[in-house]
Amino acid sequence: MNPEKAAKMFVQWQTWRASFVPNGFIPESQIPDELASRKAYLQGLSKDGYPVLIFKGSRHFPCKYHLQCKRFVVYMLDKAVARAIIEHEIGNEKFIVLVDLRQLTYKNFDPRGLINAVQFMQAYYPERIAKMYMLFMPRFFRSVWNIVCLYLDKGMREKTEIVEKNEKARMEFVRKIGEEVLPRELGGRAQLVLLQDVKVP
Repeated sequence: MNPEKAAKMFVQWQTWRASFVPNGFIPESQIPDELASRKAYLQGLSKDGYPVLIFKGSRHFPCKYHLQCKRFVVYMLDKAVARAIIEHEIGNEKFIVLVDLRQLTYKNFDPRGLINAVQFMQAYYPERIAKMYMLFMPRFFRSVWNIVCLYLDKGMREKTEIVEKNEKARMEFVRKIGEEVLPRELGGRAQLVLLQDVKVP
């Protein structure tokens, strides 16, 4: 990355962080509704050594309180980064995101929330995501995702993979991530670990 661009992004990150996360973290008391939905999980390490963050789309509904939703995105990403710090050198903290779209319906459709999450990842968590997998994507969501892709930069698009609904694709996905970290419902042997139950430094 161009040094001047990197420096500018860092200043923007510092300014945003000071205003949006003044305490250095998002208190769980500020995101009670989002935590109650039990839609995010933080697993152990993939075969490549990255923490695995799982988001269940069917448990998300359009936000009534948009500030709380934004805070939850930061809480979720901060926790994944903190989990990665335990395993990697400072500055090399990356994680894998699995977006589970099983049982997704139109009631879960939240374009504003989705775009906000994508923009947060790109603007304030650059290079943190090692890979993002979209699982069990329903047909109606593909057109939505094509629109969201317009907001993704080239690097993020290249890191995103839609896992097709066939046995060969599923087995290859499990091979890449590892049975030891994936929950049984995704072809692995692990138990799901709720995001708020994970303790990090």
